[in-house]
Amino acid sequence: MKLKRLIIYYKILFFTFLLSSCTEENNSVDWPVYLGDHHSSQYSELIQINAQNVNQLKTAWTYNAAEPHPNNRSQIQCNPLVVSNVLYGTSATQKVFALDASDGRLLWQFDPYNNNYDDYGMGVSRGLIYHDQKIFFSSGPFVFSLDANNGEKIESFGIDGKIDLRRGLSPNDDFMVYANTPGVIFKNKLIIGGRVSESTNAAAGHIRAFDIDTGELIWTFHTIPKPNEFGYHSWPKDAHARIGGANVWTGMALDSENGIVYCPTGSASYDFYGGDRAGDNLFANCLIALDANTGKRIWHFQTVHHDIWDRDLPSPPNLIQLNKGGKEIPAIVQTTKNGFIFIFDRLSGEPLYPINEVDVPTSQLKGEINSKTQPVPAVFPNFSRLQLTKNDLANRNEEAASYAHAIWSSSYYNSGLFDPPSESGTILFPGFDGGAEWGGAAYDPIENHLVVNSNEVPWRITMDEIKPATKGERLYKVLCQNCHGQSFEGNSLYGNIPSLINLKSHISLSEASKTISLGKGIMPAFGHLEQNQIEAIYNYINGEDITPVETNKDWPYPYSMRGYEKLLAPDGFPIITPPWGQLTSINLDSATINWQIPLGTHQELLDQGLPPTGTENYGGPIITKGGLIFIAATMDEKIRAFDKKNGKLLWEAPLPAAGYATPATYMIDGKQYVVIACGGGKLGTKSGDSYVAFSL
Repeated sequence: MKLKRLIIYYKILFFTFLLSSCTEENNSVDWPVYLGDHHSSQYSELIQINAQNVNQLKTAWTYNAAEPHPNNRSQIQCNPLVVSNVLYGTSATQKVFALDASDGRLLWQFDPYNNNYDDYGMGVSRGLIYHDQKIFFSSGPFVFSLDANNGEKIESFGIDGKIDLRRGLSPNDDFMVYANTPGVIFKNKLIIGGRVSESTNAAAGHIRAFDIDTGELIWTFHTIPKPNEFGYHSWPKDAHARIGGANVWTGMALDSENGIVYCPTGSASYDFYGGDRAGDNLFANCLIALDANTGKRIWHFQTVHHDIWDRDLPSPPNLIQLNKGGKEIPAIVQTTKNGFIFIFDRLSGEPLYPINEVDVPTSQLKGEINSKTQPVPAVFPNFSRLQLTKNDLANRNEEAASYAHAIWSSSYYNSGLFDPPSESGTILFPGFDGGAEWGGAAYDPIENHLVVNSNEVPWRITMDEIKPATKGERLYKVLCQNCHGQSFEGNSLYGNIPSLINLKSHISLSEASKTISLGKGIMPAFGHLEQNQIEAIYNYINGEDITPVETNKDWPYPYSMRGYEKLLAPDGFPIITPPWGQLTSINLDSATINWQIPLGTHQELLDQGLPPTGTENYGGPIITKGGLIFIAATMDEKIRAFDKKNGKLLWEAPLPAAGYATPATYMIDGKQYVVIACGGGKLGTKSGDSYVAFSL
C-alpha cells in the first residue's frame, strides 16, 4: 500500500509540473512596466531559458531604425515594454515605435520632432509607460500621451497631446527640465519627476502628479520646502525661491496596495559648492515615501547631508520582502553611488539595520559649511571599494604605476569616503557615476537576493576660485568647463562630449546660440542666458572675446568645478587596480555577499595576459526564475547570461553597439525572448540604433 501511495503521489507531482509548464508555454508573458513591475524588481517568472540551455540562444530578430548620431554622440538607454505581443521602445533620435515582438516588424512610429534632426535628442529616454491602451512618453521637457494602437497623439491630454514639465516649477519657465525616466501611474495620476540643471539657474525638482486623461496638475510635493513646510529650516530662508535641484531623475517605485510612491532624489544645485545653501538641505539626496493620492510626505531618509559631491541617489529603489528574526517585513532597498545598501521598513521608514553618523573632514573652501557627519550603513556590506589607498594604485606596467603615484601625491585629498572638494584636487571614489548607477538593481524574490552592477573608477574634483575675467571666460568656466574642459578638448569618455576647438569652423554663432539656449543630447539648456552672454561664450571659445575684464557678475558662487576629470593612465585605463566594473549578488536576509565578479573585459589587456578587469558599465541586470541573470551594460559591446547561484558565465553574444540599457524578457506563443537596446555612444564606444532579441 505504501508503495502504491508513493507512486500515485509522484504521478500527481509529475502531472502538476506538466500542467504548469503547459500553462506557461501557451500563454504570453509580458514586460508591461519599466524595469518589469512597479516594485522595480527587474525580475521575470519565465523559465524556458535556463542554465542548461542558455548556451543555445541565437538572434531571433533585429530592429534597426538606422538613425544613430553620425559623430557617435547618440545613445539609447531604453528598457522596452512588451504588452500583448507588442514591443514599445524609443530610438536614438527619440522616436517612439511599436514592433511585433515576435519578429521585430515595425507596426507604427511617432516622431516628437517631426523629422527635424537638428532638434532631436533632448536628453535620453530610459523607458515608457503603458496604461489602458495609452503610451506615456517623455522627450525633452514634454510628456506625450499616445494611442498604443497606432501611435497617434491623444489630443485631450494637455495641449496638443502633451504637457510641458517646465511650467510652474520655477519663476522662469525656460529653465531646463527633462523627464529622461518614466514616472508611475497610480489610479488616475501620472506621478513624475525630471532631470534639471546641476548648475546655477536650475529648476526645482518638485515631484508632481498629473491627471492621465487631461494632463491637469493634481498635486505637488516641494523637494525644496517652502515656508511652514517640513524641512524648510534645513535651508536658508529664501532657498525655495532661488535654488534648484533635489529632483527625481532616476525613476520611482510604487506600492499600489498601500498607495505609497517612493522617490529617490538628487543633489541640490550647484552640485559642488554649497556656501549659499547652509544646512542639511532636505529633501535633496533623500529617499522619500509619499502618499500617492495626495503627495503628502509619509517618511524620508537623507543618504547624504548637504551634498557637495554630486552623490545623487542613482537608481529606483527595490520593494522587497525581508525575512528578519523569523518575521517577514515589507521593506525597501536603496543602492547608492558610494556602494552602500540602505534598507528600511517601507511602511514606517524605520531602518532595519543600524546606520551610523560618521565624522567627515571639514571643507577648506571659503564660505563652505559642510555637514560634520554623514550616514553610513553599519551592517550591510558595501558592493564596491569605499576608498583608496596606495596599495590600490595601478601596477600593470611601470608607466601606469608612475603616473598613478604622481596623481596620488598631487591631490590634496586622496579619496577618503567624504573628502570635500578642494582647490588642489580631491579624488572621488567610487566616481561620479558610482558605485551603483541608473540601471538599477534586480531582486530575486525566491532567494531574496539583490543583484547590482557597479563601477569602480576614480575621478578628481578640482575647484577654481572665480577671479576677474572677461564675460566670455567667466561664463564658460562656470557653465561649460565642467564638461568641455579647460582647453575646450571635450570628453569622449564621459557622455561623448565633443571638442570645441576651432568651433567657428564647423558651427555658426546662430547654430551655437540655438544649442546653448535649447540644449541638445545630454547638454542642458541655458535658456536664461541673454544673446550678448551667448556671444561672449562663443567668442571666448574662438579666442575672440574682447569684453572688458570684470569681477564676478554672472556667477553667484566664489568657485566653479574645473571639469569632470576621469583618472586614467597614459594607456587609457584607470590609475587603480581592477576591478573597474563588477556584478554582485547580495543575500538580503543574511546581509552578506553571495558572490562578486568582474563585469566585462578589455581585449587589449586580455591579450597582455591580464585576467578580466571588468569595465565601466551603464544599464542594469534582470533575473529570471529560470536561474539566470542577463546583463549587457559593458564597454565590450556584449550581452551575457550568468548563473544566479554562483555568478558563473554561461553565455555571451556580441552586439551591434554597446547595450547601455536594461534588457527585458517576455514570452509569445510558447517562446521566450530576451531583448536589449543597442545604442552605444558612451565611454568612447560607437553609437547604434538597434534592438536585438534572442531566443532558443
